[in-house]
Amino acid sequence: MTQAETTTNVAPTGSERIGLGLVEFIVTVALMTASVSLAIDSMLPALPNIGEALGVPTANDTQLVIGVFFLGFGLAQLVFGSLSDTYGRRNILLGGLVFYVITMFAAAWTGSFTVLLALRFAQGVGAAAVRITTMAMVRDCFGGREMARVMSFVMIVFMIVPIVAPALGQLIITFASWPWIFILLGSAGAILFLWAFMRMRESLPLSERLPLSTRSVLSGFRTVLTNRVTCGYMLGMTLFTGVICAYVMSVQQVFGEVFGLGEWLPLAFAASAGGIAVANFANGFFVRRFGMRRISHAAMILFTIIALGGLAVSLARPPSFVVTYLLISTLLIMFAVIATNFTAISLEPMGHLAGTATAITGFVSTTGGALVGGAVGQMFDGTTRPLFAGFAIFGVLTIAAVLWAEKGILFTHPGDDPQLDPAAMHG
Repeated sequence: MTQAETTTNVAPTGSERIGLGLVEFIVTVALMTASVSLAIDSMLPALPNIGEALGVPTANDTQLVIGVFFLGFGLAQLVFGSLSDTYGRRNILLGGLVFYVITMFAAAWTGSFTVLLALRFAQGVGAAAVRITTMAMVRDCFGGREMARVMSFVMIVFMIVPIVAPALGQLIITFASWPWIFILLGSAGAILFLWAFMRMRESLPLSERLPLSTRSVLSGFRTVLTNRVTCGYMLGMTLFTGVICAYVMSVQQVFGEVFGLGEWLPLAFAASAGGIAVANFANGFFVRRFGMRRISHAAMILFTIIALGGLAVSLARPPSFVVTYLLISTLLIMFAVIATNFTAISLEPMGHLAGTATAITGFVSTTGGALVGGAVGQMFDGTTRPLFAGFAIFGVLTIAAVLWAEKGILFTHPGDDPQLDPAAMHG
């Protein structure tokens, strides 16, 4: 038994469980999960350069550099969730970081677009291990509104990366070639590995681990998939993953081609990401008072109304950049509040199955979101209509999924109102 796996008679609580103070825990988890965002957003300014250097026939095909990463990221989560419930979070985290670093450095030396896409898929696999284990660690250490609060503060640090990542990518391609982006990402991953190896302990005690067998895995899947709340919010997370996938895959073309921002793209992207960070800070402040459902349900409805308004404007006449940017930025603020709280709500009933639950919800939401978001991205026709149409459809379907999960009752929950029947949270 390693020191990281040693258990004591008095179980530590909160972030103490992995040997970190609360602030260090939040920053560490945020940087781990931010590596995923960095691997996506830093590529945006380089997509035209990659397409030209590797002979990609159409501009829409360069979106696959983003899309296949999302796909690998989603598919691999199923595997790592069960593995982390059996072997612990720390071991899977360290292994995922090693794989992520190796595939990043390999991508820097490829001369084939097909090989690059294969490596991007592999990078998504490594990033999935990081995401699954860090989110499971949050669930191991916190629960309920406290978990939502911690996740909101994690997202504040996390969103610093999208603010600077495109500018960093632009800086690199201005003074060097695009492969240096992968060298930078690999180096950052190596630093994260060393930090995790030296500082983080295991968050899942041996007594709470599940045996790795077909029966235990299927039992865990059945527990997750038969919980009405988890499934309903998982569907909502899938649709809102589609929102962010569609945006990230289309943003370079929408802002770059439709509005001709060119080198100003990183600044525009950073400002919208800053709005997301502010939204998560506000969510962390207010979620204890108002609850996850009141906040996320209100944001979900506002998102849908604004998206429908954006679609109506874009169908009537091409909106100006200012109007489009304000609409999209507001929608992304709503997205931030929804995604953070939906994740916490979906995991709340799962207890010690956090790894498996995170894996299944992550697999469905990321893979499904990548597919539907990618479909919206591929519909780019030189206007903003496909993007707003996709957002509106995702919003309407999310409202339907949440209504099913909550049996038609919005803004409240048995845990928020003791007069309601606790059985309402299960299907």
